[in-house]
Amino acid sequence: MTKRSFITGITGMVGSHLADYLLEHTDWEIYGLCRWRSQLDNISHLLPKINAHDRVHLVYGDLRDYLSIHEAVRKSKPDYVFHLAAQSYPMTSFDSPLDTLETNVQGTANVLEALRKNEIEAITHICSSSEVFGRVSKDKLPIDEECTFHPASPYAISKVGTDLLGRYYGEAYNMTVMSTRMFTHTGPRRGDVFAESTFAKQIAMIESGLIPPVVKTGNLDSLRTFADVRDAVRAYYQLVTINPIPGAYYNIGGTYTCTVADMLKNLLSMSTVKDIRVETDPVRLRPIDADLQVPNTAKFKSVTGWEPVIPFEQTMADLLEYWRERVQSGHNFLTR
Repeated sequence: MTKRSFITGITGMVGSHLADYLLEHTDWEIYGLCRWRSQLDNISHLLPKINAHDRVHLVYGDLRDYLSIHEAVRKSKPDYVFHLAAQSYPMTSFDSPLDTLETNVQGTANVLEALRKNEIEAITHICSSSEVFGRVSKDKLPIDEECTFHPASPYAISKVGTDLLGRYYGEAYNMTVMSTRMFTHTGPRRGDVFAESTFAKQIAMIESGLIPPVVKTGNLDSLRTFADVRDAVRAYYQLVTINPIPGAYYNIGGTYTCTVADMLKNLLSMSTVKDIRVETDPVRLRPIDADLQVPNTAKFKSVTGWEPVIPFEQTMADLLEYWRERVQSGHNFLTR
Protein backbone atom coordinates (compact mmCIF):
# COMPACT_ATOMS: atom_id res chain seq x y z
CA MET A 1 0.00 0.00 0.00
CA THR A 2 1.25 3.51 -0.84
CA LYS A 3 2.68 5.37 2.13
CA ARG A 4 1.11 8.63 3.29
CA SER A 5 2.95 11.65 4.67
CA PHE A 6 1.59 14.60 6.61
CA ILE A 7 3.47 17.92 6.48
CA THR A 8 2.41 20.70 8.81
CA GLY A 9 3.49 24.02 7.36
CA ILE A 10 3.57 22.82 3.76
CA THR A 11 3.25 26.43 2.55
CA GLY A 12 6.51 27.49 4.25
CA MET A 13 10.00 27.41 2.80
CA VAL A 14 10.94 24.06 4.30
CA GLY A 15 7.54 22.44 3.92
CA SER A 16 7.29 23.33 0.23
CA HIS A 17 10.81 22.05 -0.49
CA LEU A 18 10.04 18.86 1.42
CA ALA A 19 6.94 18.32 -0.72
CA ASP A 20 9.11 18.78 -3.82
CA TYR A 21 11.63 16.26 -2.52
CA LEU A 22 8.99 13.64 -1.67
CA LEU A 23 7.34 14.04 -5.06
CA GLU A 24 10.64 13.41 -6.82
CA HIS A 25 12.09 10.68 -4.63
CA THR A 26 9.10 8.69 -3.34
CA ASP A 27 5.68 7.48 -4.45
CA TRP A 28 4.05 8.69 -1.21
CA GLU A 29 0.78 10.57 -1.01
CA ILE A 30 1.44 13.99 0.52
CA TYR A 31 -1.04 15.69 2.83
CA GLY A 32 -0.18 19.25 3.77
CA LEU A 33 -1.69 21.15 6.67
CA CYS A 34 -2.35 24.82 6.10
CA ARG A 35 -4.65 27.52 7.41
CA TRP A 36 -7.42 28.68 5.11
CA ARG A 37 -5.74 32.12 4.93
CA SER A 38 -2.21 30.83 4.30
CA GLN A 39 -0.24 32.34 1.43
CA LEU A 40 0.17 29.76 -1.35
CA ASP A 41 3.10 31.40 -3.17
CA ASN A 42 5.62 28.72 -2.15
CA ILE A 43 3.42 25.90 -3.46
CA SER A 44 1.98 27.68 -6.50
CA HIS A 45 3.85 25.21 -8.74
CA LEU A 46 2.02 22.36 -6.95
CA LEU A 47 -1.48 23.77 -7.40
CA PRO A 48 -2.19 21.80 -10.62
CA LYS A 49 -1.45 18.58 -8.73
CA ILE A 50 -3.53 19.72 -5.75
CA ASN A 51 -6.45 20.65 -8.01
CA ALA A 52 -6.23 17.27 -9.77
CA HIS A 53 -5.91 15.35 -6.45
CA ASP A 54 -2.66 13.99 -7.85
CA ARG A 55 -0.55 12.91 -4.86
CA VAL A 56 -0.66 16.33 -3.13
CA HIS A 57 -3.62 17.20 -0.90
CA LEU A 58 -4.31 20.15 1.37
CA VAL A 59 -6.06 19.73 4.71
CA TYR A 60 -7.10 22.80 6.61
CA GLY A 61 -6.54 23.46 10.28
CA ASP A 62 -4.81 25.63 12.84
CA LEU A 63 -2.19 24.39 15.31
CA ARG A 64 -3.99 26.20 18.13
CA ASP A 65 -7.30 24.46 17.40
CA TYR A 66 -7.04 20.86 18.63
CA LEU A 67 -10.25 19.70 16.97
CA SER A 68 -9.04 20.84 13.54
CA ILE A 69 -5.70 19.07 14.05
CA HIS A 70 -7.43 15.90 15.24
CA GLU A 71 -9.58 15.95 12.10
CA ALA A 72 -6.61 16.67 9.80
CA VAL A 73 -4.72 13.69 11.24
CA ARG A 74 -7.81 11.48 10.94
CA LYS A 75 -8.23 12.43 7.28
CA SER A 76 -4.59 12.02 6.33
CA LYS A 77 -3.89 8.78 8.27
CA PRO A 78 -0.15 9.31 7.86
CA ASP A 79 2.69 6.82 7.98
CA TYR A 80 5.14 9.72 8.30
CA VAL A 81 4.63 13.09 9.97
CA PHE A 82 6.83 16.16 9.49
CA HIS A 83 5.78 18.79 12.02
CA LEU A 84 7.34 21.93 10.54
CA ALA A 85 4.64 24.55 11.15
CA ALA A 86 5.46 27.21 13.71
CA GLN A 87 5.66 30.89 14.49
CA SER A 88 9.24 30.80 13.28
CA TYR A 89 10.47 34.40 13.41
CA PRO A 90 12.58 35.15 16.51
CA MET A 91 12.18 38.93 16.20
CA THR A 92 8.39 38.62 16.03
CA SER A 93 8.43 36.57 19.21
CA PHE A 94 9.69 39.54 21.22
CA ASP A 95 6.53 41.44 20.25
CA SER A 96 4.18 38.43 20.38
CA PRO A 97 5.53 36.03 23.00
CA LEU A 98 2.18 34.50 23.98
CA ASP A 99 1.15 33.84 20.38
CA THR A 100 4.56 32.25 19.79
CA LEU A 101 4.30 30.00 22.85
CA GLU A 102 0.73 28.97 22.09
CA THR A 103 1.43 28.21 18.43
CA ASN A 104 4.69 26.35 18.97
CA VAL A 105 4.24 24.58 22.30
CA GLN A 106 0.51 23.96 22.45
CA GLY A 107 0.45 23.41 18.70
CA THR A 108 3.05 20.65 18.96
CA ALA A 109 1.14 19.06 21.83
CA ASN A 110 -2.00 19.15 19.69
CA VAL A 111 -0.28 17.35 16.81
CA LEU A 112 1.14 14.65 19.08
CA GLU A 113 -2.12 14.21 20.99
CA ALA A 114 -4.06 13.92 17.74
CA LEU A 115 -1.74 11.14 16.62
CA ARG A 116 -2.05 9.39 19.97
CA LYS A 117 -5.82 9.71 20.26
CA ASN A 118 -6.33 8.58 16.66
CA GLU A 119 -4.04 5.60 17.42
CA ILE A 120 -1.92 6.36 14.38
CA GLU A 121 1.52 4.74 14.58
CA ALA A 122 3.32 7.24 12.41
CA ILE A 123 7.05 7.88 12.37
CA THR A 124 7.07 11.52 13.45
CA HIS A 125 9.57 14.31 13.06
CA ILE A 126 9.28 17.27 15.44
CA CYS A 127 11.18 20.28 14.16
CA SER A 128 12.86 22.08 17.04
CA SER A 129 15.63 24.63 16.42
CA SER A 130 19.27 25.39 17.11
CA GLU A 131 17.96 28.52 18.83
CA VAL A 132 17.26 26.37 21.92
CA PHE A 133 20.99 26.57 22.71
CA GLY A 134 20.95 30.35 22.62
CA ARG A 135 23.91 31.93 24.37
CA VAL A 136 26.73 29.41 24.03
CA SER A 137 30.31 29.99 25.22
CA LYS A 138 33.14 29.42 22.75
CA ASP A 139 34.50 26.47 24.71
CA LYS A 140 31.28 24.53 23.89
CA LEU A 141 31.71 24.85 20.12
CA PRO A 142 30.81 22.97 18.04
CA ILE A 143 27.47 22.49 19.79
CA ASP A 144 26.51 18.87 20.43
CA GLU A 145 23.17 17.44 21.50
CA GLU A 146 23.96 17.55 25.22
CA CYS A 147 24.83 21.26 25.31
CA THR A 148 22.77 23.12 27.92
CA PHE A 149 19.72 25.00 26.67
CA HIS A 150 20.05 28.77 27.15
CA PRO A 151 17.30 30.24 24.92
CA ALA A 152 17.65 33.91 23.98
CA SER A 153 14.14 34.75 22.72
CA PRO A 154 10.52 33.76 23.34
CA TYR A 155 10.78 31.84 20.06
CA ALA A 156 13.75 29.87 21.39
CA ILE A 157 11.89 29.20 24.65
CA SER A 158 8.94 27.88 22.66
CA LYS A 159 11.25 25.58 20.73
CA VAL A 160 12.64 24.19 24.00
CA GLY A 161 9.06 23.16 24.77
CA THR A 162 8.64 21.73 21.27
CA ASP A 163 11.88 19.76 21.61
CA LEU A 164 10.99 18.32 25.00
CA LEU A 165 7.44 17.42 23.95
CA GLY A 166 8.84 15.31 21.11
CA ARG A 167 11.15 13.47 23.45
CA TYR A 168 8.40 13.06 26.08
CA TYR A 169 5.89 11.47 23.68
CA GLY A 170 8.58 9.17 22.36
CA GLU A 171 9.53 7.99 25.83
CA ALA A 172 6.14 8.05 27.60
CA TYR A 173 3.96 6.49 24.91
CA ASN A 174 6.55 4.57 22.87
CA MET A 175 5.63 6.65 19.85
CA THR A 176 8.32 6.89 17.18
CA VAL A 177 8.87 10.61 17.63
CA MET A 178 12.21 12.30 16.96
CA SER A 179 13.26 15.92 17.45
CA THR A 180 15.76 17.84 15.33
CA ARG A 181 17.65 21.06 16.03
CA MET A 182 18.38 22.32 12.53
CA PHE A 183 20.93 25.13 12.43
CA THR A 184 20.71 28.00 9.92
CA HIS A 185 19.27 26.74 6.64
CA THR A 186 18.23 28.87 3.73
CA GLY A 187 17.69 29.12 0.00
CA PRO A 188 14.87 29.99 -2.39
CA ARG A 189 11.53 30.82 -0.68
CA ARG A 190 13.20 31.96 2.54
CA GLY A 191 11.06 34.51 4.41
CA ASP A 192 12.28 38.08 4.17
CA VAL A 193 12.43 38.52 7.94
CA PHE A 194 15.57 36.38 8.10
CA ALA A 195 18.96 38.06 7.70
CA GLU A 196 20.29 36.48 4.52
CA SER A 197 16.92 36.70 2.80
CA THR A 198 16.27 40.35 3.64
CA PHE A 199 19.80 41.14 2.42
CA ALA A 200 19.13 39.35 -0.88
CA LYS A 201 15.75 41.06 -1.24
CA GLN A 202 17.23 44.51 -0.58
CA ILE A 203 19.99 43.88 -3.14
CA ALA A 204 17.43 42.80 -5.73
CA MET A 205 15.35 45.92 -5.03
CA ILE A 206 18.46 48.12 -5.32
CA GLU A 207 19.33 46.51 -8.66
CA SER A 208 15.83 47.31 -9.91
CA GLY A 209 16.08 50.92 -8.71
CA LEU A 210 13.29 50.54 -6.15
CA ILE A 211 15.28 51.64 -3.10
CA PRO A 212 18.51 53.60 -2.54
CA PRO A 213 21.82 51.61 -2.64
CA VAL A 214 21.85 50.92 1.09
CA VAL A 215 21.43 47.49 2.73
CA LYS A 216 20.10 47.80 6.26
CA THR A 217 21.30 45.18 8.74
CA GLY A 218 21.13 43.97 12.31
CA ASN A 219 23.97 42.22 14.15
CA LEU A 220 26.70 41.39 11.64
CA ASP A 221 29.04 39.76 14.17
CA SER A 222 26.92 36.65 14.78
CA LEU A 223 28.68 33.44 13.73
CA ARG A 224 26.54 31.00 11.77
CA THR A 225 26.91 27.65 10.05
CA PHE A 226 24.84 27.64 6.87
CA ALA A 227 23.04 24.76 5.16
CA ASP A 228 20.88 24.70 2.06
CA VAL A 229 17.16 24.06 2.59
CA ARG A 230 17.30 21.33 -0.09
CA ASP A 231 19.93 19.49 1.93
CA ALA A 232 17.82 20.05 5.05
CA VAL A 233 14.71 18.36 3.65
CA ARG A 234 16.80 15.42 2.47
CA ALA A 235 18.03 15.12 6.06
CA TYR A 236 14.43 15.07 7.29
CA TYR A 237 13.54 12.32 4.84
CA GLN A 238 16.49 10.24 5.98
CA LEU A 239 15.57 10.90 9.61
CA VAL A 240 12.23 9.09 9.26
CA THR A 241 13.36 6.35 6.85
CA ILE A 242 16.76 5.29 8.22
CA ASN A 243 16.78 3.70 11.67
CA PRO A 244 14.13 5.87 13.36
CA ILE A 245 14.55 5.73 17.15
CA PRO A 246 11.69 6.75 19.51
CA GLY A 247 12.70 9.78 21.56
CA ALA A 248 15.90 10.46 19.61
CA TYR A 249 17.11 14.03 19.14
CA TYR A 250 19.70 15.33 16.69
CA ASN A 251 21.61 18.45 15.75
CA ILE A 252 21.66 18.98 11.98
CA GLY A 253 23.43 21.67 9.98
CA GLY A 254 25.81 22.55 7.22
CA THR A 255 29.59 22.73 7.13
CA TYR A 256 30.18 26.33 6.01
CA THR A 257 30.70 28.70 8.94
CA CYS A 258 31.07 32.47 8.70
CA THR A 259 29.86 35.68 10.29
CA VAL A 260 26.70 37.35 9.09
CA ALA A 261 28.99 40.14 7.80
CA ASP A 262 30.88 37.68 5.60
CA MET A 263 27.63 36.18 4.35
CA LEU A 264 26.50 39.68 3.35
CA LYS A 265 29.82 40.31 1.58
CA ASN A 266 29.22 37.17 -0.46
CA LEU A 267 25.80 38.41 -1.57
CA LEU A 268 27.12 41.89 -2.33
CA SER A 269 29.89 40.41 -4.49
CA MET A 270 27.22 38.93 -6.77
CA SER A 271 25.32 42.18 -7.22
CA THR A 272 25.29 44.13 -10.47
CA VAL A 273 25.49 47.32 -8.36
CA LYS A 274 28.96 47.86 -6.91
CA ASP A 275 28.53 50.91 -4.66
CA ILE A 276 26.06 49.52 -2.14
CA ARG A 277 26.52 50.82 1.40
CA VAL A 278 25.81 48.84 4.57
CA GLU A 279 24.00 50.53 7.44
CA THR A 280 23.00 49.19 10.88
CA ASP A 281 19.29 49.52 11.58
CA PRO A 282 18.57 49.48 15.35
CA VAL A 283 15.11 48.03 14.70
CA ARG A 284 16.77 44.87 13.35
CA LEU A 285 18.79 44.22 16.54
CA ARG A 286 17.47 41.60 18.94
CA PRO A 287 17.39 42.36 22.69
CA ILE A 288 19.52 39.20 23.10
CA ASP A 289 21.19 37.33 20.24
CA ALA A 290 22.22 33.69 19.85
CA ASP A 291 25.49 34.66 18.25
CA LEU A 292 27.53 31.43 18.14
CA GLN A 293 25.57 28.87 16.13
CA VAL A 294 28.03 26.16 15.04
CA PRO A 295 26.79 22.54 15.18
CA ASN A 296 28.35 19.17 15.86
CA THR A 297 26.36 16.87 13.56
CA ALA A 298 28.33 13.66 14.14
CA LYS A 299 25.46 11.89 15.92
CA PHE A 300 22.97 12.39 13.08
CA LYS A 301 25.51 11.50 10.42
CA SER A 302 26.46 8.30 12.25
CA VAL A 303 22.82 7.15 12.28
CA THR A 304 21.75 8.19 8.76
CA GLY A 305 24.91 8.80 6.71
CA TRP A 306 23.56 12.22 5.70
CA GLU A 307 25.99 14.82 4.39
CA PRO A 308 25.24 18.29 2.98
CA VAL A 309 26.20 18.55 -0.69
CA ILE A 310 25.10 22.01 -1.92
CA PRO A 311 27.89 24.60 -1.60
CA PHE A 312 27.28 27.81 0.36
CA GLU A 313 27.98 29.91 -2.71
CA GLN A 314 25.30 28.09 -4.69
CA THR A 315 22.78 28.57 -1.90
CA MET A 316 23.43 32.31 -1.79
CA ALA A 317 23.31 32.62 -5.59
CA ASP A 318 19.99 30.76 -5.74
CA LEU A 319 18.56 32.90 -2.92
CA LEU A 320 19.54 36.12 -4.68
CA GLU A 321 18.15 34.89 -7.99
CA TYR A 322 14.88 33.95 -6.25
CA TRP A 323 14.50 37.54 -5.03
CA ARG A 324 15.51 39.01 -8.38
CA GLU A 325 12.74 37.03 -10.05
CA ARG A 326 10.20 38.09 -7.42
CA VAL A 327 11.15 41.76 -7.60
CA GLN A 328 11.12 41.74 -11.42
CA SER A 329 7.65 40.17 -11.41
CA GLY A 330 6.25 43.53 -10.34
CA HIS A 331 5.17 42.71 -6.78
CA ASN A 332 5.29 45.39 -4.13
CA PHE A 333 7.35 44.60 -1.01
CA LEU A 334 7.85 45.97 2.45
CA THR A 335 11.40 47.29 2.89
CA ARG A 336 12.10 45.03 5.84
